[in-house]
Amino acid sequence: MLITFKSKAYPNVMMYQDHARRILDLLHKDSERGVITAEEAGKAVKLLESEIEESRKHLATDEMEQDVKAHHGEADTEHETIEAVTFSTRAFPLLEMLRAARDHQTDVLWGV
Repeated sequence: MLITFKSKAYPNVMMYQDHARRILDLLHKDSERGVITAEEAGKAVKLLESEIEESRKHLATDEMEQDVKAHHGEADTEHETIEAVTFSTRAFPLLEMLRAARDHQTDVLWGV
């Protein structure tokens, strides 16, 4: 399922719910429906930047390797080499939206 994040300060950002859940859990928000207010946006930016920086320090986890194998199989030789999408890459559009919301004093909404 997809989540569409909306803000008057930035174009809509769509993410798979499973990917967005990690970010929303970090911000103590529900993945079904919610708001990051303009007042919360600054703190959200700092938390997300910190989490991105921390994730860059670690190599791919076993969980990600299992996910890749589940989608492509261990003996998959017909497809191109798999390139993992990092947390920072997935989070970047939402981080940019949060920065814009902070700078323009607008809210970020989803599930509405």
